Amino acid sequence: MNMSLWKKRGKQFMASILIFSLFSPFLFVTNAFAEESVLSLDAPSYLLMEETTGQVISEKNSEEKRSPASITKIMTLILIFDALDSGKITLTDEVTTSAHAKSMGGSQVFLEEGEVQTVETLIKCIVIASGNDASVAMAEYIAGSEEAFVKMMNERAKGLGMTETNFVDCCGLTDDENHYSSAKDVGIMSRELSMKYPKIHEYASIWMEDITHVTKQGAKQFTLSNTNKLIRHYQGATGLKTGSTSKAKFCLSATAERNGIKLIAVVMGCPDSKSRVRDSSKLLDYGFANCIIYEDKDSISDLPEISVSQGMKKTVKIEATEPFRYVFVNGKQGEVTANMELKEKLKAPVKKGQEAGVIHYVSNGKEIGTVLLRTAEDVEKMSYKVSFLRLIEQYISF
Repeated sequence: MNMSLWKKRGKQFMASILIFSLFSPFLFVTNAFAEESVLSLDAPSYLLMEETTGQVISEKNSEEKRSPASITKIMTLILIFDALDSGKITLTDEVTTSAHAKSMGGSQVFLEEGEVQTVETLIKCIVIASGNDASVAMAEYIAGSEEAFVKMMNERAKGLGMTETNFVDCCGLTDDENHYSSAKDVGIMSRELSMKYPKIHEYASIWMEDITHVTKQGAKQFTLSNTNKLIRHYQGATGLKTGSTSKAKFCLSATAERNGIKLIAVVMGCPDSKSRVRDSSKLLDYGFANCIIYEDKDSISDLPEISVSQGMKKTVKIEATEPFRYVFVNGKQGEVTANMELKEKLKAPVKKGQEAGVIHYVSNGKEIGTVLLRTAEDVEKMSYKVSFLRLIEQYISF
């Protein structure tokens, strides 16, 4: 090769390197923001989560503290259902509206002071019509005062690991700077309400329902209209809660289910009500189009027994704490390997629920999750009589 040709090709090579170095950052940026460009949302903060696993599928500024408006009521509802679950209250309990509850502005169902409604009716008023007055009435009924109830809300939030949340009221009407949450935390509390108390979806999916106000002025009908437009217009929509104030703008925590896949889409700070519906729909569409659920039932259906030393029984049955589920979000299910680690032997006495082992799930060389294995029964310590009989049994076997 002559010198001039070598120099020419060398210049071409250097030019190629220069061009690649100039454009490669944009290639990486394009890949990094491909998902965001496909979604093209107005919401400055959002999160998409698969409900059963808690896996985050998509997010943007999800830990940014923002005013949550009425999606605050998700925590209010959690505490109401906690009280129902513990037996502290019942759905048929009658609640009397206080002057403080009546004075609430914003979204309300126009409860009068001294008006009596059942707990179930007030739940509907909160879930369907986002009634601030109904929320305060329930807060006072459960905790004695709204202030005491808000303290309970913050304690429950802390217990769920909601690190970017602080509540000042029970309905989200306040503009107080100290009342805030994040898309991530709203997703966490939405999952708690939806999974622990699935009955919420019976109320959240009601489009319209009449209630009756009975006051000194007589009885009159009032129609509750669902503030969540997805319930009527999105296939598979099951809830959950809207919110809007001039400070928070428009927020929504939307739940939906299709073909066994349950999703939670949280949008905060949307410019108008149409954009929060549109953004939520896009997030849910994206999730349903790209999520594939892997569920392992085989590895936990026929688990071996573990040997027990000095026990009334020689072995103990074990069980999985829960079935393993994992979400593949690229539209393809990868190969998953389940590796079981069991304790070699347990010493009596053995209590039901005692740790017995773990199953590790691996895909593409990376651990994607675990399932704990625990004992499924008690095994008492061997009595002297049984111990003696075992010795004789061993002697005879020789």
